[in-house]
Amino acid sequence: MIKLERVNYYSIKGFKMNVQIHAKDITLQGSTRAHIESAIDSFTKYSLDITSVNVHIKAEKKGVSIDFDIRIAHAQPVIISQEDDSLEAAIDLSIERATKALRRLHDKVVTHGNDSIKDLETLDS
Repeated sequence: MIKLERVNYYSIKGFKMNVQIHAKDITLQGSTRAHIESAIDSFTKYSLDITSVNVHIKAEKKGVSIDFDIRIAHAQPVIISQEDDSLEAAIDLSIERATKALRRLHDKVVTHGNDSIKDLETLDS
């Protein structure tokens, strides 16, 4: 049984971000859901055009599996899969990995975006 926990639409600087948290064979506490949502809110600090974030949490035989699917406009999606024995550890590890991936993508956009040939000035001799 798949239970759709919550669908939120965040509007950040006029840009909507769709956030969905799905839980399968596990019940999320309010504090756990709030922790995931606050982490997703912190993803916006990288100034990437995040269009949607889908979080899939499911109970496995030996613990919990979490998948973050982060869709970014004009870029490849960031997909993080994490398995652990405890729900809290799996959430924290997947949030760390997603943050690291988004930070690297942001750094790539910022450092490589300024090196265009069109941006170079011509020198008149």
